[in-house]
Amino acid sequence: MSTESDIREFLASRRAKITPQQAGLPAYGGKRRVPGLRREEVALLAGVSIDYYVRLERGHIAGASEDVLDAVANALQLDDAERAHLYDLARAAAKRPNRRGKRARGPLPDSVLRVLASMTDSPAFIRNGRLDILATNPLGRALYAPLYTDDAPSPVNIARFQFLNPRGRDFFPDWDDSLNTTVSLLRTEAGRAPHDSDLTGLVGELVTRSEEFRTAWAKHNVRLHHTGRKSFHHPAVGVLTLDFDAMELPAQPGLTLTAYTAAPGTPDHDALQLLAALAATENAEPTRQPSDRPGR
Repeated sequence: MSTESDIREFLASRRAKITPQQAGLPAYGGKRRVPGLRREEVALLAGVSIDYYVRLERGHIAGASEDVLDAVANALQLDDAERAHLYDLARAAAKRPNRRGKRARGPLPDSVLRVLASMTDSPAFIRNGRLDILATNPLGRALYAPLYTDDAPSPVNIARFQFLNPRGRDFFPDWDDSLNTTVSLLRTEAGRAPHDSDLTGLVGELVTRSEEFRTAWAKHNVRLHHTGRKSFHHPAVGVLTLDFDAMELPAQPGLTLTAYTAAPGTPDHDALQLLAALAATENAEPTRQPSDRPGR
């Protein structure tokens, strides 16, 4: 992954999504050669010279001030995730450390594992930005049971299972939405941690082996993933759709705890209770990956 090419392709892809009408610019007659805004139109909206914006879009963004980045983000109508990604790319280009701080390294603290163990009614797990599952509670392990096969690499990785395992498409029934979410999360992490060799290796593997991943990766979409709904086609309890909440761990930079719930009295809640009964027969302690290296 090249920072300059990422900047170039990200800005060009965002520019292509906005029409002159959406940007409040007059639409003149004649066929336009670009699907969205022209570079000179973005420069006009951002209040910078055309030459300067062209340099930015070519990846020369290292010296851009926060005011300029904000002006470009406003001109391109970036959402919160896209705006944060632009700043991450600018930091990477300038070789400045990410404001999120140094990534957590080493084993997960026992206190975090105790939090997982205490969440008896909700499937929960801890992941890093590469979507490695680093630890689960028993119900979380039961929910993601299809990922934990005897031949699965350690740590288990959601993206690798989703795109490279034949059972991935069946396990995630809302395939298009799930696919785009996974790729967008990895693209977001690539902006935050451009020098993560494990992430680069994972993306390289997925780009090489999965055409669907390769196509989605080229779109440069990013997103924040704090709350929402997700569906699973579980081999033991069938299809269940759960609400999720993802919480970053301040003391473990780069790690996220995700918990799933279902509203009482719904079929999804009944399915979750059935899954809990099945999980109760397994080890009651949270599961930690044996070769877990959460900060890498």
